[in-house]
Amino acid sequence: MTDEALMMAFRSGDARAFATLVERHETRLWNYLRRFVGDAATAEDLLQDVFMRVLDHAADWTPAAKVTTWMFTIARNLCTDHARRAVHRKASSLDAPAARASEDDSGPLLVERVAGRDLGGEHQAQMAEMLVELDAALAALPDEQREVFLMREVMDLSFAEIAQAVGASEPTVKSRMRYALERLRGALAAFRDSSTHAAVGEAKA
Repeated sequence: MTDEALMMAFRSGDARAFATLVERHETRLWNYLRRFVGDAATAEDLLQDVFMRVLDHAADWTPAAKVTTWMFTIARNLCTDHARRAVHRKASSLDAPAARASEDDSGPLLVERVAGRDLGGEHQAQMAEMLVELDAALAALPDEQREVFLMREVMDLSFAEIAQAVGASEPTVKSRMRYALERLRGALAAFRDSSTHAAVGEAKA
């Protein structure tokens, strides 16, 4: 059953249809939120907010719109609101003592996924280091480039769907994706160069 059929069923009173939508999309939504806000606990809270918005505004969805695009527009708007509040909190607490990083932060999602694979110890360590670097590079992207990259690579949305979600033209979205890829490739190239130099230094020692 398509997402649109499930949404129509839910609007007609079928609660199981909503549960199916949640099950179908919660992982990709969480991945998107986690990458955007950089914190697993915050992503979990925002994920609950996304589905509460879907519940509360199901009547606002129009059958002509794809459910995935609609849900990710909600997720994007929640991320934007969160970022604005974070900036306000940061500006309001410049004189406060610095908080310690959360000890239970789950770390970069891709690193967790790779760690579960059956890789050789040395290769696994190198891959984990590279993915940490990728996460850092992703966090350093401008918001408009990061959200397009995440919608394309994590959410697997088309450029047309992304353009609709972010309110920009398709050429603009493609340009943001291109710049994001260039920045990420540059960061990974720098990482490879530094790793090569370190390996050469160890070999000479």
